[in-house]
Amino acid sequence: MAKLYGKDYSPRELGRWVGDFSQIAGIKAYQLVEGKGRGIRCVDFWTGTGFQFTVLLDRGMDISQAFYQGKSLCWRSSTGDVHPHFYEPEGFGWLRSFFGGLLTTCGLTQVGMPCEDEGESLGLHGRISNIPAEKVKVEEGWRNEDCILSVEGCMRQSVVFGENLLLKRKIWTKMGESRLWIEDKVENQGYKESPLMILYHFNIGFPVVAEGSRLISPTTKAIPRDEEAEEGKEEYALFTAPIPYFKEKVYYHKMQENKDGFVKCALVNENLEGDGLGVYIIYKKEQLPNFIEWKMMGEGEYVVGMEPANCHVAGRAKEREGGTLCMIKPGEIREFTLEVGVLKGKKEIQEFEKNLNL
Repeated sequence: MAKLYGKDYSPRELGRWVGDFSQIAGIKAYQLVEGKGRGIRCVDFWTGTGFQFTVLLDRGMDISQAFYQGKSLCWRSSTGDVHPHFYEPEGFGWLRSFFGGLLTTCGLTQVGMPCEDEGESLGLHGRISNIPAEKVKVEEGWRNEDCILSVEGCMRQSVVFGENLLLKRKIWTKMGESRLWIEDKVENQGYKESPLMILYHFNIGFPVVAEGSRLISPTTKAIPRDEEAEEGKEEYALFTAPIPYFKEKVYYHKMQENKDGFVKCALVNENLEGDGLGVYIIYKKEQLPNFIEWKMMGEGEYVVGMEPANCHVAGRAKEREGGTLCMIKPGEIREFTLEVGVLKGKKEIQEFEKNLNL
């Protein structure tokens, strides 16, 4: 049943009130027509609760804009949506097309700082977010009593004499829900073992991030990445108003999973007009053993990254040197599943915090 406006509706019952279900919830596919984003294939989702988000098919099926009842849930960078034709893989060139958004995926064979590993020059955060999707399938329809909205597709990261990795991604939600699910499968379709590095770069912004916002997490230890993060490390979970010339702080979190093996965390603003608002993430620690916090309180670059990953962000060479580089064998498939949703008001925020370890 779809729960809408305080009542449960079957498809037959809801059909009495509307001529087309898109009046309540649906999917719309289209292309951008201007500027650096021209030609990007997009898919908009809306669920009937005020929850809306956009998937960019040509940007690794990442999620750009996301809203709840007109309030943005994410940070959007000054680059805007940028077509992968403009991707600059060298050094820090990745930042010229980093739109932020609710999700930017990093990987699949490199995450973090530019480096050279076994003779290969690797730019910031890898290629996957700039690879267009193929074999795309957009679906909406009723399954039993639930209206399911979904998009799925494949992104291949491959090179002659190197890796041949296929990412199959499905993003889906339900009518009447204020959450979405990401289901990823990475398969090594090559004939050699390959590095596998993946990081889910969730970028939470104003008004969820504001003075007095905080990170809720089952953190047992937050380790500063460098001297910059060392300063003020006691307040890693607290956020201020924008600060001129702020330098980013990065923390590696040791997280406690619940009895089912999941990690739950959220960024919340309990002071926001309308009883507060938050964004939560749930993921399986076995799949993504690391969590990185990106605390960036700068003017215009005002964002907190919540980043589950199977690696850190020092780059592949450091992972190999430290013996922590994840490898995927020929024919092997690795799965990653995440739930992302909205916490509506102080009651839901308190309930989420109370049940972190349940």
